[in-house]
Amino acid sequence: MDLSLSELAKLIGGNIVKGKLDLFYKGISALDQAGPEEVSFLGNVKYHGQFLRSAAGACLVPPGVTDAPDGMALIETPNPTLAFSTVINHFSRLEKTFEPGVHPTAVIDPSAHLDPGRVCIHAGAVIMAGAVIGDGTEIYPNAVIGRRAILGRDCLIYQNVSIRERCVIGNRVIMHPGVVIGADGYGYEFVQGRHQKIPQVGIVEIGDDVEIGANSCIDRARFGKTVIGEGTKIDNLVQIGHNVQIGKHCLLISLTGIAGSVKLGDYVTCAAQVGIAGHLEVGDKAVLASRTGVIASLEGGQTYMGFPAQPMKMELKDMANRRRLPKLIADFKELKKHLKVDEA
Repeated sequence: MDLSLSELAKLIGGNIVKGKLDLFYKGISALDQAGPEEVSFLGNVKYHGQFLRSAAGACLVPPGVTDAPDGMALIETPNPTLAFSTVINHFSRLEKTFEPGVHPTAVIDPSAHLDPGRVCIHAGAVIMAGAVIGDGTEIYPNAVIGRRAILGRDCLIYQNVSIRERCVIGNRVIMHPGVVIGADGYGYEFVQGRHQKIPQVGIVEIGDDVEIGANSCIDRARFGKTVIGEGTKIDNLVQIGHNVQIGKHCLLISLTGIAGSVKLGDYVTCAAQVGIAGHLEVGDKAVLASRTGVIASLEGGQTYMGFPAQPMKMELKDMANRRRLPKLIADFKELKKHLKVDEA
């Protein structure tokens, strides 16, 4: 459904700075690609030059921005990036349809609990014995829901996801293609020259509103639970080991690896390629910069980087000192030469 400028402002709770109320918009796009019938946004001042060259019909801008190109309408809002998400949702809902029903090639055990009139099960999906599927949940082709697994309401389970036996998934959880939930934890004992497998009999429990990126893996606990707190967002290619406890609203970016029995507090951010050794704790609101290696527990409320992880200011100072080393070594060699001359 197209939006008029006045409807657009009402949708995001913004103020019209410039533009005619009867202008209509058909979609969204980036500043450098948008056309006269599309809406865009200025979320970062570093893109102001791109904004001035944009052909977008309307743009969401932060307070104080008024220098729009000719023909561009402006709507002022405190957080254009967040407001633009609302606009995206408006237009994307027009493209997405939830059609309840079960595809004839899906395989559903008779003991599974679901209402065919309130879920959507696509071709080739497998729902095993005793599994529970909440209303509004959509399961895409070739996904497998294991025995006695529980899925909440309004989940999106994309292609080739595997949720193994007895795992518990909250409401409105999104899993992108290739996610594996509840594979065995990596546990072995070295006995008489051989690696002997340790049974992994726990589960994974995932809170409401969690999103998990493509090909990420969350291992089941050895016993008890591996827990992902509500609102946590996990990027592609993230590995979470057995018995890990992740708090609420954490951000785990691609290629992060978390070893077994780690505990993350709430609102922890792990940037790309972070590695955390087993049995450690990271406090609330800690930020781990890219490629940080954690080998000791860390307090919350600080930003860390480097290997081993240390507060960012200390690591930046060490990096600066390391860059000075070649000159210091050269100066030292030159000094030794002078000392030898003097000694002679």
